Amino acid sequence: MTDLKKYQMYINGEWTDSESKKTFETLNPENNEPWATVPEANEKDVDKAVQSAQQAFENNWSKLHPRERAKYLRLIADELRANAEHLGKIETIDTGKLYRETKAQANYIAEYYDYFAGLADKVEGTVVPIDKPDMQVTTTRIPIGVVAAIIPWNSQMLLTAVKLAPALAMGNTIVIKASELAPITLLEFAKLIEKTGIPKGVINIITGLGEPCGKALTTHHLVERIAFTGGPETAKHIVKNSAENLSQVSLELGGKSPVVVFDDAEQENALNGITAGIFGASGQSCIAGSRLYLQSKIYDEFLKKLINKAEKIKLGGPMDKDTQMGPLNSFKQLENIEKKIKDTIEQGGKVRCGGKRSSVSNKGYYFPATIIECENHNLPVAENELFGPILSVMKFEKEEEVIDKMNDNKYGLSSGVYTSNFARGLRVSKAIRAGIVFINTYRLISPMAPFGGIKDSGYGKEAGIESIKEYTRIKTTWYNSSDKPMIDPFTMG
Repeated sequence: MTDLKKYQMYINGEWTDSESKKTFETLNPENNEPWATVPEANEKDVDKAVQSAQQAFENNWSKLHPRERAKYLRLIADELRANAEHLGKIETIDTGKLYRETKAQANYIAEYYDYFAGLADKVEGTVVPIDKPDMQVTTTRIPIGVVAAIIPWNSQMLLTAVKLAPALAMGNTIVIKASELAPITLLEFAKLIEKTGIPKGVINIITGLGEPCGKALTTHHLVERIAFTGGPETAKHIVKNSAENLSQVSLELGGKSPVVVFDDAEQENALNGITAGIFGASGQSCIAGSRLYLQSKIYDEFLKKLINKAEKIKLGGPMDKDTQMGPLNSFKQLENIEKKIKDTIEQGGKVRCGGKRSSVSNKGYYFPATIIECENHNLPVAENELFGPILSVMKFEKEEEVIDKMNDNKYGLSSGVYTSNFARGLRVSKAIRAGIVFINTYRLISPMAPFGGIKDSGYGKEAGIESIKEYTRIKTTWYNSSDKPMIDPFTMG
């Protein structure tokens, strides 16, 4: 085995080991072998990072003119574009995602920093038409303070950008905890941040486990806002932790997104959209369209076409330009998927393609594109988020019926509708209880489009013009324009 690459954390503009000198390994999902080590941060490391962020907030960053802050955001964007290939390779090694996707995404994510740079000096206050004589009242938006961002392993650059960019634009500083499953991408990103010359302490990136690192960060008394992306169980701990410091919290928690294909849909477009939605990124996407409802008239024909398409998907090494699906990120995912499929089969589900661990590699976490027919849309694979290329397919007759089934799930992040009937598309999209609806398309992102869900998919929006306000507080200021003294100091009003 080759020597492991050794990384350090980025705290207060410096590269540092953990206080305890402890480290942990990160695995390459392609071969299940360690390739790098990172520091295992403890409470003291977290405190150091948060204190440096607080000092940077108080001493300079919050006092900079928004346009000055915007310049740094644009420099980050420039570095991302210049180093997209390098970041893509690192992310592919650490996560198993396809290189052609990680490279393209790293380049596109630069747009998020440019977008929020443009908004930095556009957030305005108000003049309140107050009901008091000789008084003028204004509101201004002020930065919150130190933000704690918890980033999952998948789509790291995107999920960092939608937190980091608005936070910086509004004058906040930040401590980012990278995922313990794939932390290297963000540490490489820190090298690009360093090159921009941004003041020390404004951005800090730490690595560690949920305990003690994550808990110490989300309970720290100087943290004013927590921005979390991950699973519902961890989110519950985050919310409990936030009670310790009364911090603001936003949660993006994934989903079990339903997609419906009506009998009048353009089938080739629907087939491509469904394939992208569930088999793109090996299904390891929070918006993966993993529940498919097909109208009975086209059910057999469409399913046959979809199976044929799924069976042709090329599984292989994520750096190979011909590969269409790479490995899963972890053995834990693989085991969970296998268990849920087994339980589903026992309850009547029928595997139409895939369904078993791939023989592509006996080391990596490879699982093929899998389609399972489910008479009951509440079977294990149809009800639970699996974070893998597993598509549950169900039949329906009427529009009202499918709306009820699509809404009969605890999640509410994304959804999809395929129909050539504009009125039906409008009706169904309005009736679906989800934060995002795709009509005749799927799996798209933009810095201009708000992202986030409802129900157990979390709360708060990332991206879009309104999201920037979530990184501010409103301050109200009263001005007395009268030369006369107050009439009665013991009366309020």
